[in-house]
Amino acid sequence: MTLDKAVLSFAGFMVLLSILLTLIVSQWWLLLTAFIGLNLLQTGFTGICPAAFVLKKLGMKPGCAFN
Repeated sequence: MTLDKAVLSFAGFMVLLSILLTLIVSQWWLLLTAFIGLNLLQTGFTGICPAAFVLKKLGMKPGCAFN
C-alpha cells in the first residue's frame, strides 16, 4: 500500500468512525468530522498533510501525491 492510499483510507475510516460515534455516543463527535474535513481542505491548498508526514516517518513508501 502506498502513502496516498493509506492517507485516503485513514481519512475515510475516521469519517465513518466519527459518524458512528455521533449516532451511538454524542453529537459532539461531529466536531471530529469537521476537523477531518478542514484538514483535507488545508491539505488540498497547501499540499502538507500531517497524517502523510507521520505515515512516512513510520516507513510507508510514498506514492505520487505526497512526495
